[in-house]
Amino acid sequence: MTRERSAGDAQVADLAAEIRGGDRRALARAITLAESTRDDHRATAVDLLDALLPDAGGAVRVGVSGAPGAGKSTFIEALGGYLVEVGRRVAVLAVDPSSARSGGSILGDKTRMESLSRSPDAFIRPSPSGGTLGGVARRTREAMLLCEAAGFDVVIVETVGVGQSEVAVAGMVDLFLLLLAPGAGDELQGLKRGIVEMADLVVVNKADGDLAPSADRTVAEYSSALHVIRPRSFAWTPRVLACSALTGDGIPAVWQAMREHRNALEVGGALADLRADQARQWMWDEVTATLLVELRRDPEVARLVETLERDVVAGHVSPAAAARRILEEFLRRV
Repeated sequence: MTRERSAGDAQVADLAAEIRGGDRRALARAITLAESTRDDHRATAVDLLDALLPDAGGAVRVGVSGAPGAGKSTFIEALGGYLVEVGRRVAVLAVDPSSARSGGSILGDKTRMESLSRSPDAFIRPSPSGGTLGGVARRTREAMLLCEAAGFDVVIVETVGVGQSEVAVAGMVDLFLLLLAPGAGDELQGLKRGIVEMADLVVVNKADGDLAPSADRTVAEYSSALHVIRPRSFAWTPRVLACSALTGDGIPAVWQAMREHRNALEVGGALADLRADQARQWMWDEVTATLLVELRRDPEVARLVETLERDVVAGHVSPAAAARRILEEFLRRV
């Protein structure tokens, strides 16, 4: 047992050293470990995260979301390319919808960010959502910390932009950016108010050519709308900007706004409070997920679940009563 433990400790120490040194292959291996559901892989990943925690936390964490057609991948490639040019190291965690058959990513963001993926100062990792709430991969938080420990100072999380993904990503980043296409202002009333309330920056993409006037109108409409919406943080008033990911116009202004947002949160201590709240929520999310895994592993509980599911579907037992019986059986056997 001691020999096995020592070998595991050495493996974690070696991998941690490689990640601290900026080895992108080691980083990719570590994220694969974090995403694995195997018990031995999960144990190694947890030890690795503990070892690297002092090296993480320094990056600007950005979430990018928006409806299909807004040009999220093109925008992220343009922003990432600009950041690399000004000396930043950028990691992109693109959470793809999972294939129902294989569980793998469908979209494959590396194929959609070819130029950025070739940069030695950029790291792009498409991860399958795995059916987790809102399409945000359960291990995205861990991947973010690993990227920070590897020296990437801007970490961008791209969501699939559907359902509750915006809520999930806003709960793990410093700045939430909502990307829109020109004309989206015409549908302002149709958008979920909660999505706009979460946005620290609203960026209207495709502000070029014939779409430039429409983009200007969309900026004006959203600027007016944000005046009556309570901001996510007392330290920052959300802004609306326009850019063209195609030409690069407006991309430097978007980055400048991101830097000003970071400074505003740091000065008043809001960033530390935000990170603390997110860490606390992360812990309880892990407690919930781990309990569900352990509950389903118990063969006796699994048999009870199968029986109760049939009773619930047939209307013989209420879902609340079935849930209580399942938990009582699980706790009795722990």
